[in-house]
Amino acid sequence: MTGKAAEVPKETESWASNDAVRASMQANRSRDTGPELALRRAVHARGLRYRVSARPLKELRRTADLLFTRAKVAVFLDGCFWHGCPEHHTVAVRNGTYWASKVERNRTRDADTNQRLAEAGWTVVRVWEHEDPIEAAARVEAALIEARRIHGQL
Repeated sequence: MTGKAAEVPKETESWASNDAVRASMQANRSRDTGPELALRRAVHARGLRYRVSARPLKELRRTADLLFTRAKVAVFLDGCFWHGCPEHHTVAVRNGTYWASKVERNRTRDADTNQRLAEAGWTVVRVWEHEDPIEAAARVEAALIEARRIHGQL
C-alpha cells in the first residue's frame, strides 16, 4: 500500500446550478412539511384517523400523505413548484429545461397514480400546498364519507 490517498471518482454532473442550490434542494423534506402537518392537524381535529406516508397499493411504489385504508381513500398533498400548480408554479430561472421536464414527469406520474388507484377502487384526493387546511380537511372528510357509503361502511 502506498501513502497516496485513494482517488474519489468524479460525480456525474449535478442538476443544480450551484452548490448552494443543491444544498437547498436536498434539504427539502419529503414528509412532515408545514402544509402537511397543518392538513393532518385539521383532518385529525375532525375526528378522522389515518396512516401517514403509506402505499395504497403495495406493488406500486407511490406513497400517499394520508391514507384511509378501510375506506380506500388516498390523500396527496402536492407542492406548487414540484407538481406544477396552475396558480403558483414558477418557472425556474436556471436549468429551466431540466426543471420543466421534471415537473412534467411529476404531473404524468400523478395522473398515472390517480388512474391506477381508481382502477383498484380507491378514491384519490389531491390537495395543493397553498390550500386552506380547514377547507382541504372538509374535502377529505366528504370524500371519506362518500367512499364509506360506496364500500358499504356506513
